[in-house]
Amino acid sequence: MTIMTRPEDAPLAFQAAWNRHDMEALRTLFHDDATFVNRFGRYVRGIDAIVEMHEAIHATVYSDSTLDNALIDVIPIGADAAVVHFWSRLAAGPAHPAGPHAVDTLILAVLTRQAGAWRIKALENVTLTNPRTGETVLRDGV
Repeated sequence: MTIMTRPEDAPLAFQAAWNRHDMEALRTLFHDDATFVNRFGRYVRGIDAIVEMHEAIHATVYSDSTLDNALIDVIPIGADAAVVHFWSRLAAGPAHPAGPHAVDTLILAVLTRQAGAWRIKALENVTLTNPRTGETVLRDGV
C-alpha cells in the first residue's frame, strides 16, 4: 500500500504505480469516490472505475510504458486539502499501435488528508498540443 504523507508525494507515487503497472498501488492513491479525467477527456467517478480504466490500457497499449513525473507546485487550500500540479511524460513502448513515442501532459490533482494519509480526490490530465494544428507537442521540444 502506498501512503502519501505530503501532497507533494503524489507525482512520484503515481509514477511508481504506473511504472510497475500495479493497479492495487494505483488504487491506494485515490479516495473511494475520487474522479479522474484522462488525457482524452474521459471522466470516471469512483476508485473502481479509475482502476478499471487503467487496467485495460496497462494490459494492452501501455503495457510497456513508463511515466516520468515532475512536481510543478503545491497550493494549500487548508490544513487537509491541496492542489498539486505536475508534469508527466509518458513514454509509450512497442505495444502501442503508434509504436514508441512520448507524450507530455499537465496534471492537476486535488488531494485531501484523512486519517493522516493524503489521497487524490480529483485528477485531470491534459495533453500538450499545438492549438493551431492539434499536434501533440513536448514541453521541452525534445
